[in-house]
Amino acid sequence: MYFRILHDQVNGFASYLLGDTTHREAVLIDPCIADIAVTRAILNDQQLRLTSILFTHEHDQTRAMNESVLSAFNTLCVDYEKLALTPGTDLLTFGNERLHIMKTPGHTLTCQSFLWRDRLFCGDLLTVDSCPHQPRPISAGDLWNSVTQKIFMLPAEIFLFSGHAKQARFLSTVLEQRLWHPWFSGTTRDTFLARVTAPLTTTALISMK
Repeated sequence: MYFRILHDQVNGFASYLLGDTTHREAVLIDPCIADIAVTRAILNDQQLRLTSILFTHEHDQTRAMNESVLSAFNTLCVDYEKLALTPGTDLLTFGNERLHIMKTPGHTLTCQSFLWRDRLFCGDLLTVDSCPHQPRPISAGDLWNSVTQKIFMLPAEIFLFSGHAKQARFLSTVLEQRLWHPWFSGTTRDTFLARVTAPLTTTALISMK
């Protein structure tokens, strides 16, 4: 297996490259334009072929950027098989590796998280020490359900990798977040919904960064 974290310190985006070094196939999660050159170098060095590019989420602010990333990778980096998920799809294979696809709406209605071995890539669904990067989740109720009924139900030792962390950690564990997350731990659904829908203050906005 091969695993690489690509972190842009300017904007805080985190991308993840997963590879099967036996069959020489790889998957890239949440890439950005800045990843292209280094990804191409890594793929060449490791002799890997990029078979799928995956995004954990897409909304109005990122849709055009995601399309630009896909176009740029296709033109400048390598040929790849763009994954088009169909209803009910919950498993992607690359080489002998298996990537489980979990529907985790909340940050956006179409958010997905990807479980690979002992690692879950959850994008902006669950930022380690704050509510998701987006100040107002698209669906606060779905967000609560996705986190508490799906993410927190995974084994305690599963590593959580978020998609965006500029001044905070982007790596945690299910156990740590169950016990210590400032928005989801030790509270109720009603309290969470009230907090999320409360008027935003300058202090609240800063705490979400």
